[in-house]
Amino acid sequence: MVHKHLSSEDGRDSAPGVERRSSPTPRNRGVGMLIITAYGIFAVSATARALYQILAHFEDAPVAYLLSAFAALVYMFATLALARTSVLAWRAALVAVLIEMVGVLGVGAWTYLDPELFDEATVWSHFGQGYGFVPLVLPFIGLYWLWRHRPGRDAPGAPPSSGMGAG
Repeated sequence: MVHKHLSSEDGRDSAPGVERRSSPTPRNRGVGMLIITAYGIFAVSATARALYQILAHFEDAPVAYLLSAFAALVYMFATLALARTSVLAWRAALVAVLIEMVGVLGVGAWTYLDPELFDEATVWSHFGQGYGFVPLVLPFIGLYWLWRHRPGRDAPGAPPSSGMGAG
């Protein structure tokens, strides 16, 4: 009886007669690293902007400046969650990116509906116009990436996943 040994990518042999499938790229590698970097850049820039605005000019536009600070917190949380690969981190990233989407859509609309309330711009003002509309596009990219890398999807030996369920 001949046993077939297949070598895996990391140099370890698989069990005799069992073929190993290559695992999918983790969501924090490849294109995922670019997405995490974009979130990280927004985390740093939104934090710097909010700190300066709050410390130097808070009385000028408190609502706008507090929304900038909130956006900074969302971007920081999303960056950290996207960088991790656990199921809990995936869920946390999903919540953060959904909050970001609601925020950019809500604040974007709000800045058009009640412009007097926004004497100064926020990261999400006019749907992220001051940042080339990247804040408008980024959550859609983030949600797509999370959906493509949802827990249980393409895991070796795992049954096919259906939708964005509890995974």
